Amino acid sequence: MAPKSKSVLVTGCSAGGLGAAIATNIAKTDGHHVFATARHTVKIPKELSELTNVTVLELDITSASSVTAAAKVVADSGHGLDVLVNNAGAGYASPIIEMDIEEAKQTYDTNVWGTIRTTQAFAGLLMKSSGRIVNVSTVGSVLNMPWISVYSSSKAALNNISESLRLELSPFGVSVVTILAGLLETHFHAGDMQFKLRPDSLYAPIEEIIEGWASGRSKPKGQSAEDFAASINGDILGQGNGGLVWKGPNAGSIKWASKFFPASLMDSSLSQGQGLKELAAKTSGKK
Repeated sequence: MAPKSKSVLVTGCSAGGLGAAIATNIAKTDGHHVFATARHTVKIPKELSELTNVTVLELDITSASSVTAAAKVVADSGHGLDVLVNNAGAGYASPIIEMDIEEAKQTYDTNVWGTIRTTQAFAGLLMKSSGRIVNVSTVGSVLNMPWISVYSSSKAALNNISESLRLELSPFGVSVVTILAGLLETHFHAGDMQFKLRPDSLYAPIEEIIEGWASGRSKPKGQSAEDFAASINGDILGQGNGGLVWKGPNAGSIKWASKFFPASLMDSSLSQGQGLKELAAKTSGKK
């Protein structure tokens, strides 16, 4: 007997990102009905939007009215909803003592509050289907990396919220999975990792180094979004109670290191190539 076709909604499906890869893989490989969403639907790739089993929806997870409107469309569609993939995310890079608080808040508005808002809107449909919520996080959420503390801490908050949500929804038959993704090759840094030092920044001597990390130029090469999407297909559409799932390049090693490495060794490892030694050398004697 063929497996039952499912209805899956994926947020953040702009071209070049993980969301588009996830939605395309599910629609093409398994033939499920996919609601592919994005803040600007023109950014959803044609390869995805033109599939007959795909419904394109405008969805800005930071807007209550947008989320409510999308939830109504899905409810009225007749497809129901079996899986919600909270993939949409935003980034921000800055030294902590110089960050723009209002800009930094936007990252939490997307990665934390936007995810909660979307989950609240679709929870009723997921309860009806004994469905599944998949929250996309990152292995960086367990690391105290310089410059991207707002982004990584927002994902750490998402991890904790997801695990609490998993317990809270278990009486209703809804499972919650949190994907801690390893290194990936996507357009995330180009489109969502905001970075700009202020003119009088104390970190100006290493601005180019910080910008390299913020833009993604300095990070090691990762797995393609398409290959990663295929590797988590079973986690998205599968059964079970969910929980934290570590996937992708370096995910296993970071999971192990974060549990067993002493703090001094982690600090040394995370400081490599970040410009901290260069900055210390340039600022010594200026106090």
